[in-house]
Amino acid sequence: MSESPRTDDETVTLFVNAAQTVTCAGPARARRGAEMQDAAVQVGVGVAVQGERIVAVDDDAVLRRRYPDAVEIDCDRGVLAPGFVDSHTHTVFGRARYDEHELRATGVPYLEIARRGGGIHASVRDLRARSDEELYALALPRLRALAAGGVTTVEIKSGYGLTVHDELRTLRVIARLADAGPLNVVATCLGAHEVPLEYRELLDGRAAWIECLIHELYPAVAAEQLAGFADVFCEPGVFTVPETRRLLEAAGGHGMRLKLHADELHDGGAAVLAAALGAVSADHLAAISPEGIAALAASSTVATLLPATMLFLGTGRQAPARTMLDAGVAIAVATDLNPGTSPLQSFPLVLTLAVSQLRLSASEAWLAGTVNGAAALGLAGHTGQLREGFRADIAVHAADDFRALPYWFGERLCRVAWARGRACHLSA
Repeated sequence: MSESPRTDDETVTLFVNAAQTVTCAGPARARRGAEMQDAAVQVGVGVAVQGERIVAVDDDAVLRRRYPDAVEIDCDRGVLAPGFVDSHTHTVFGRARYDEHELRATGVPYLEIARRGGGIHASVRDLRARSDEELYALALPRLRALAAGGVTTVEIKSGYGLTVHDELRTLRVIARLADAGPLNVVATCLGAHEVPLEYRELLDGRAAWIECLIHELYPAVAAEQLAGFADVFCEPGVFTVPETRRLLEAAGGHGMRLKLHADELHDGGAAVLAAALGAVSADHLAAISPEGIAALAASSTVATLLPATMLFLGTGRQAPARTMLDAGVAIAVATDLNPGTSPLQSFPLVLTLAVSQLRLSASEAWLAGTVNGAAALGLAGHTGQLREGFRADIAVHAADDFRALPYWFGERLCRVAWARGRACHLSA
């Protein structure tokens, strides 16, 4: 990734001359209801950065007087904003799955493709055959592509290994990507992505895999401190609600915070379980029930919606975002970057889908991709808004209005992105 122009931690850098500054200023927590209608867009406001932190957000003239020796980055009348937080991805994988895309076009459903050994299992076979170096080399340009869209923080899940050895291997690759920086990387253990095919062929193999996760994988992940989160694909045909509860309670016992792939294709009660367990997020939710919506609204769990996934699958439906917002659910959006159901490396396109498919306003979409994305990773006190003391996770977009990003769908408008005070993207 590109080098930052800053020279040392004492240098102050000013981002000035923006047409609009989307501060997303407000409480350091997930926003709900009417709070989502105001992204706190200001005019004539710049940002001062020192080291990894934002040290001031004020009028350009005030910042120049306060820091007369600062290095200036000219926003060139663009939109100055927090970096996006992509809070749900599967970035470490091998080959693409072009064949499944065509199969779905002929009417073969997702779960049937999985039953035939495709889907997640195809990526599992592929990942197991690759070296750590290959996986790292394939993932790094995907992170660069996300950064080129203004992403500064990204969550990456394991889940294509489905052995203790390969899950740990994947998480170590994620740790290496985090060390490569400067993109902020958050790791999630998704060993419970599926039941491995070799276990499905055994008598009581399903129970054996669950025992393996609980007694082997989770303790090993905790011992090496490889993941801050554990996730389970709670869906009829994958892991049941009782199985998911047991898995997540075990992971929580090893210090990992909880996430769920929840109610994606069918309502299985996963959203209700997420709320009951105090999960940090419940993700997908295209088939969420009224009971699930009520449970999330009464909880601190963030609902992470993945509109690109449902579009790519061709289901013709999306999560009921407006109903959820009106009920008081905290909503985030993310790419779900993965080889089978959302091969998407452009976060601004998620904003487009949030508006056109989920019926969010531009302000709601921006907050869902910044502050609430941060909350879905337990980072709302560190990133997601332009605020003194927060991480210098910043992007500048070639537009004169923040509504342009969801409007000009498919366009790459990000000129500059900084994570922790260092450039992770500089446009040519």
